[in-house]
Amino acid sequence: MRRPYYGWIVVLACFLGTFVVFGLSYSFGVFLERMATDFERSNAVTTLAFGVQTLFLYVGASLVGVFVDRVGARRALTAGAAVLCLGLVWTSRATSLFAVVLAYGVVTGIGMSVVYVVAYATVPRWFDRRAGFAGGVASAGLGIGMLVVAPAATALIDRVGWRTAFLVLAGLVAALLLLATALIRDEPTAETVPPSEFARSDGALEGEGDGASEAPSRTLRSQLEDVLAVARSPSFGLLFAGWVCIYATMYVVFVHLVVYATDLGLSRAAGATALGVIGGANAVGRVGIGYVSDHLGRARVFAGCSATMGLATLALPAIDATLALYAFALVFGLAYGGNGALLAPLTGDLFGRGNLSAVFGLISGAFAITGLVSPYLAGVASDALGSYDPAFVVAGLAALVGAGAVLAADRLASP
Repeated sequence: MRRPYYGWIVVLACFLGTFVVFGLSYSFGVFLERMATDFERSNAVTTLAFGVQTLFLYVGASLVGVFVDRVGARRALTAGAAVLCLGLVWTSRATSLFAVVLAYGVVTGIGMSVVYVVAYATVPRWFDRRAGFAGGVASAGLGIGMLVVAPAATALIDRVGWRTAFLVLAGLVAALLLLATALIRDEPTAETVPPSEFARSDGALEGEGDGASEAPSRTLRSQLEDVLAVARSPSFGLLFAGWVCIYATMYVVFVHLVVYATDLGLSRAAGATALGVIGGANAVGRVGIGYVSDHLGRARVFAGCSATMGLATLALPAIDATLALYAFALVFGLAYGGNGALLAPLTGDLFGRGNLSAVFGLISGAFAITGLVSPYLAGVASDALGSYDPAFVVAGLAALVGAGAVLAADRLASP
């Protein structure tokens, strides 16, 4: 009897990684008001902890990608898990906002960066024709994490306070990443891959000859030269700029949606539930739209989902009821799930799989920029103008521009 393809076990391990990283990161909004109150700071200033974490997550990703390519996914994941848990424990003991920025922002962010690169960039090494679907399943951990962690963290905060909540989360993270580390593998050999997945017309394994399995034996200098050559290409620049614009919507929504809901006169629980709805819809979108993208074209589907995120964000100022908030969350979550499933597969399509961890980590620096700037500017705008509406409009328009940039990058990269 033929054994199941081990690539699907790798998908499960990467699912656990995305569950941990984004379940934690995107639940920051439920901690925001309590932390701001304890440290006697404004919401805008307190979001700097999230912004710094985002900066270190994605700047770290741009640096650790080469490290992951060279030492392998398992050893890298072990190191990332240890640093991540250390940061969460320190956050639970922090006595000032500055300490939170160091612990939650810097240390936790560095740990997350390693887990993030492993969780996203490992799957495309095991799949080609079903890369969209497999990547969607793996990255659906983000949506399930949001669906589970944000409401669970809210209940924990209400019961034991935000500090103990972080300590409990640290224990759960350690257990999940220990399991992921036991399951993960670096990349398949030609003998272990189903012919239907990677086989080319000449019978070779897709990726052979482009460095897909040779990167660890190459010199560091030659690998860096290859990565920098990709980074200097116009298509890379367009894709980078597109991601900066598109994901401004994501960060503004995830950080400020709970506070926005309370400003509307809705309950804090309604805002947290809306985050959960985004998470659940996100998971569905990643799997379903990821599958569709394998047949319709990943760049086209990615751009369509990104434009939908922008249009949904433009509609937020018209929302004035709980049901409408949930409807927004459903549409936004599906669209974000669709393009989120395609981050690494699209990168592989445009720039090859030879140095995928390094290139994917480098382009993920786009998240560092938009994650650091957009939540803070949205908070400043709200404090100054008494409304989040202008921030939502600007972020929504930016996403539409970003969708166009992604399509342009695909056209330039196509032979």
